Amino acid sequence: MFRFFETLVDPYGPYRQKDHPPQTLWRFMWEYSRPFKRVFSLAALLSVLVAGVEIALIYYMGWIVDILQGDPAQVWAEHGTVLIALALFILFLRPAIQGLDVLLLNNTILPNFGTLIRWRAHAHVLRQSVGWFENDFAGRIANRIMQTPPAAGEAVFQVFDAVTFALAYAAGAVIVLGQADPRLMVPLLAWLVAYGWLMRWAIVRVAPASQAAADARSAVTGRVVDSYTNIHSVKMFARHDRELAFAQEAIEDARRTIQAEMRLYTTMDFGLVMLNGVLIVGVVGWALWLWMQGQASVGAVAAATALTLRLNAMTGWIMWALTTLFRQLGVVAEGMETIAQPITLTDAPGARPLQVTRGEIVFDRLCHAYGRESGGLEGVDLTVAAGEKVGLVGRSGAGKSTMMKLLLRFYAAEGGRIVIDGQDIAQVTQDSLRRQVGMVSQDTALLHRSVRDNLLYGRPGAEEADLVHAAEQAQALEFIQDLEDPQGRRGFDAHVGERGVKLSGGQRQRVALARVILKDAPILLLDEATSALDSEVEAAVQDTLYGMMEGKTVIAIAHRLSTIARMDRIVVLDEGRIVEQGRHADLLGQGGLYATLWAHQSGGFLGEG
Repeated sequence: MFRFFETLVDPYGPYRQKDHPPQTLWRFMWEYSRPFKRVFSLAALLSVLVAGVEIALIYYMGWIVDILQGDPAQVWAEHGTVLIALALFILFLRPAIQGLDVLLLNNTILPNFGTLIRWRAHAHVLRQSVGWFENDFAGRIANRIMQTPPAAGEAVFQVFDAVTFALAYAAGAVIVLGQADPRLMVPLLAWLVAYGWLMRWAIVRVAPASQAAADARSAVTGRVVDSYTNIHSVKMFARHDRELAFAQEAIEDARRTIQAEMRLYTTMDFGLVMLNGVLIVGVVGWALWLWMQGQASVGAVAAATALTLRLNAMTGWIMWALTTLFRQLGVVAEGMETIAQPITLTDAPGARPLQVTRGEIVFDRLCHAYGRESGGLEGVDLTVAAGEKVGLVGRSGAGKSTMMKLLLRFYAAEGGRIVIDGQDIAQVTQDSLRRQVGMVSQDTALLHRSVRDNLLYGRPGAEEADLVHAAEQAQALEFIQDLEDPQGRRGFDAHVGERGVKLSGGQRQRVALARVILKDAPILLLDEATSALDSEVEAAVQDTLYGMMEGKTVIAIAHRLSTIARMDRIVVLDEGRIVEQGRHADLLGQGGLYATLWAHQSGGFLGEG
């Protein structure tokens, strides 16, 4: 039975991804609710039925009080069938209706609605560009992915568990009191108006207060995760107290927003107690007065009393449910600031997979300044022939890494274009482009998974023999075989920690090299690929790298100029422009910037003079 209701909606079902998600809260919620339309309709109907059953029970309680004033034998003779039917209804049909309602809410909606939002939100965020991630805290992004789905699920739950039920119950209460005596409707209707005003007062204040509190919590998460992610820097510079103060500022801001939110709830609760007192005295008192005047039966007084006391008990729950609903919608609105942001770097309409036949790369009047008015690349023209090995050299900020990022289409070029084998990379799919490029960077970050998983990221279907061979070529096999993590996993199955922190910088770089060797892409990008290696290992890896380069088009960045001296051509960048290019010996002979950089090297590293 549970499995049936749990599988009514598949949260991982196919859907059309949108580059521009809805930007308003209600359209956002509606978009994610589409697979649940029938379930929501049935849940609303069952909620109304449950409320109707509760109202009917109170009505029949008043009726029973009235009929009990007669002779017992006559009562049974006249009403026995109805009493048996009522008992059977309470024993069997009522539990069936409420059970079905609970199954839909607890087993169909709550687990699947949040899962669907989290799955689709994560899929949407993964499609964002590298630049998008660089502009936010990873912790805050993750926090919003985690807190938005349960908030949305709770909001939907409250709609059907409380709001629909409350509306149906209030309508039924008015009808029951009207049947007992129309005058009893007057205090109830007056109370409903006052109750509605109190709810409106609370709701318009709770939603923004809740969003502010959610923002503040995300800020705390972002700062805390930032400290944990950079724990080596915190310890190295002995900045424990500074990080505490940095976090305390955000934590205190979160405390103030929560205090403001709680003041609203306290005021709401006090007003509710006052209103409920007026309800009890108004309805029950009037019913008693009508009975004393002989204008109402004992059953009517009993029904009015039971209904009023039930409403008194329910009002706090309904008010809390409504404020919870809007508080959770505030959390969703805060989460939308991340998960509803448009995808700005998208594949062109009709984009086709990149077909690399030779590997020629052309940078045609390439310009990029990261949105600034100046700086960055300024009209770079460069052709890298198929199979050519080109080294990029220049001071920090000259534009070398920017060229790499644009070639991988981590950013869209602001001017000019990049063409591979006659195909503008802006007109091919991003995934197909990156599958044809292998890259090793100086900032090597590994996934918090096993060594094997990290290596297979380069080629998921690789055989174990290929895996071992790649590790061996990268001078990584020996240390990999000696690895063991705290869970006792060894060798290729050992986990490397977040961003690979359990490995040394040189070990991480060798794993990254092995991954690219395994990928065996026709275009190879090297950004200080051996910067973290000691001289002995670097010498061995250099031979491997040059072996890898055979038959590939290679672009390599290096501050240690000796590592690219054997390249077919060296291109020198300065302030976003190509100022020199040629072979190592020729550039030295020209006595230009490259010769100056070579002369200023100290210990094999590039000086800034």
